[in-house]
Amino acid sequence: MGIVKISEQMHEQLRITSSAMSRSINAQAEHWLRVGQLAERHPQLAYSDICQLLIEAEQQASTADANTMLRARA
Repeated sequence: MGIVKISEQMHEQLRITSSAMSRSINAQAEHWLRVGQLAERHPQLAYSDICQLLIEAEQQASTADANTMLRARA
């Protein structure tokens, strides 16, 4: 975990958006970072496509976590 220095303007935008999206400021910043990273790596993708990739990645991670838990119980 690290500290990222951002402008006051960006922090204010994070605060407003995080409140509107029911996320913490850190969670909103991480979301924007993830979206931006994918947009730079895949400039041909639309925002909705990037969000779908994030959802699919989360679903795969949840499935992997569930499988790990099931194996641990066996």
